[in-house]
Amino acid sequence: MEELETLFKRLQHLTVNAGVVIDTGEAAGCGQLVEKIERYLKEDFGVGLVSGPPEKRSIPVERIRQRDISKGWTHHSSNVLMLRGRVRSGQKIEGKKHVIITGDVNPGAEITAGGDIYILGKLLGQVHAGQPDNEDAIVFALDFRPSRIQIATVLAAGLPDAQGGTAEYAFLDNERIVVDNYLEANPFARLPWPEVM
Repeated sequence: MEELETLFKRLQHLTVNAGVVIDTGEAAGCGQLVEKIERYLKEDFGVGLVSGPPEKRSIPVERIRQRDISKGWTHHSSNVLMLRGRVRSGQKIEGKKHVIITGDVNPGAEITAGGDIYILGKLLGQVHAGQPDNEDAIVFALDFRPSRIQIATVLAAGLPDAQGGTAEYAFLDNERIVVDNYLEANPFARLPWPEVM
């Protein structure tokens, strides 16, 4: 407690609402001690959260994760086409794999990708994801109102007069295009860690 007091007094105002992790190592039966330290830090120094260390992953899972990260982020190039700005009527954007646009896609604009299409803005134009036959591709937009949508070989008319303003995504289900609320469905929750696209 004396060592903690010395340390936390030096930190002064930085301790208020701070998060503190208490790592007892391999020692067992330290629950009461951790609770006592937690009360002390919260009452005397205004610490916001006191917790134990995060659970350690199993060695094989951690090794696989580290291998994927090292290979994926340092040894591979990406085929993602990322553009910033508005895609105007008459413009055509084509990407070999995924296409990400931080801006609006106006009516009359066309976006084609071999993989997914992500629009961080309004989608009012035509999109073709998964070209020519990638049925796992999706189309996502913060404001989803395409005039026409195609995923792989499945084509559907859009809903340009829909209310909009909702983050939605489209995907294939039994050879038909389904549009779902992105926040409610959370389609990426199943991914275990970052993947190179």
